[in-house]
Amino acid sequence: MSANGKQEATAATKEEFVEFFPQIVRDLTNDELHSPEVADAVARLKEVIEYNAVGGKYNRGLTIVSAFRELAGPGQQDQKSLQRALVVGWCVELLQAYFLVADDIMDHSVTRRGQPCWYKKEGIGLDAVNDAYLIKSSIYRMLKRYCRDQPFYLNLLELFLETSYQTELGQALDVITAPQNHVDLNRFTEQRYKAIVKYKTAFYSFYLPVAAAMYMAGIDGEEDHAHARAILLEMGEFFQIQDDFLDCFGDPQVTGKIGTDIQDNKCSWLIVQCLKRASPEQRRLLEENYGQKEVDKVARVKQLYEDLGLPAIYREYEETSYQSLSALINEHAVRLPSQIFFSLAEKIYKRQK
Repeated sequence: MSANGKQEATAATKEEFVEFFPQIVRDLTNDELHSPEVADAVARLKEVIEYNAVGGKYNRGLTIVSAFRELAGPGQQDQKSLQRALVVGWCVELLQAYFLVADDIMDHSVTRRGQPCWYKKEGIGLDAVNDAYLIKSSIYRMLKRYCRDQPFYLNLLELFLETSYQTELGQALDVITAPQNHVDLNRFTEQRYKAIVKYKTAFYSFYLPVAAAMYMAGIDGEEDHAHARAILLEMGEFFQIQDDFLDCFGDPQVTGKIGTDIQDNKCSWLIVQCLKRASPEQRRLLEENYGQKEVDKVARVKQLYEDLGLPAIYREYEETSYQSLSALINEHAVRLPSQIFFSLAEKIYKRQK
């Protein structure tokens, strides 16, 4: 397929995916469990989902749809099967929304996807904690509604539950490593950073969508999943390092959010690289300014990143990492189409948001 043909197919898939969202909302709000006495809570659920599940790039959800089409045999490409792929894709987007609502509270973030974080909206505040739970529960309502009679239902349930747990472990590592109001630069090691990234980002952002599509296509062998996992966890690290760079050096008008990693005392790729290269005097500067809310202190840390050439180091990393990722795909895409993995890599390579 030509480059234009690929772009058109991708755009058509995205349009189909977005157009299915109202059906997700209808299914969740017209649930048979709901009685008139919970009508106000159901209205709140609708508001929460419509605010938090849309507006992103939908890469995770779209990955399920495209991977399923690539992996499923001709006999599995009927309308109901493709509809289930759309539903499971939206379940991953709901999981993402759940994590983001909770994460924004913990990180004291201000904006998300170009609008105020949900908890920052007037009248919401920490009620957003329960709203996050509502989003998470909605995932399992949808899986039951559409997949309960399918042979892969148990595998999907276990995959979503295990991935949620892995992500929550990653978030725990993140907050333990970067406690509020206590900066300890000795915690920011490469080993700890890789563990946070693997558990907090890579499992749910990369392995989950592809593994879900594999199960739905009847590919449930551990060896096949192990090969996919080897590629996708590496891709997840690549993605998170990009995210960390964009948090500091990205354009908020493009990324849709104002970066706060420095203020929030985060164990990011930039601080890990900075500490590797900092002189004793530069380390003292970090100790005095990192994890502080004051604008001038944040600016000093950013300037140190610039002085140490971290933007150029990142660009070099991006090139070499993409090459090693390509080699990993060629090594591990044994019985799975390599195009699934290359398409994912191309989506995130040199991204600006």
